[in-house]
Amino acid sequence: MDDWTTKLDSGAQIDAIYTDFAKAFDTVPHLRLLCKLKSYNLNDKLLAWIHNFLCDRKQSVCVSGDFSSWYEVLSGIPQGSILGPLLFLIYINDLPDQCTKQDPSTKTYLYADDAKIYKVINNITDQADLQAVVNTVKSWSDVWLLRLNIDKCKTVSYYLKKLY
Repeated sequence: MDDWTTKLDSGAQIDAIYTDFAKAFDTVPHLRLLCKLKSYNLNDKLLAWIHNFLCDRKQSVCVSGDFSSWYEVLSGIPQGSILGPLLFLIYINDLPDQCTKQDPSTKTYLYADDAKIYKVINNITDQADLQAVVNTVKSWSDVWLLRLNIDKCKTVSYYLKKLY
């Protein structure tokens, strides 16, 4: 907020993109998450423990008293634990770095299953740079199999209205 206040007080415009990942905790692929965890050089015992926490789960559905067959659960982070949100944040932790590579002056912040992306807009080039970062977020989410909930994604332009 301090950054925004300073920029707005100087007459700048700030464009912000608020994103939301659809069914975020339910759709994280276990094997991809484990690969990311391994890239952080976690020790093998911890990786095995997290593997046991995530993998080898099965589910069945009951409709009107009839049960389906059992199926292996290949994605999703169990919710209701302290570990769930942490694992999700680790899964998406490289997203801000990808955005910064695209445009170093664009800022990206993560919170739970949301990402906020903003940039000070001084000209049309800044708008194009912000759009390139949004495109990077879309490409990243496609690669990592997280779908954006377009209905919950919003764009807002902030500026101080000059009163004469």
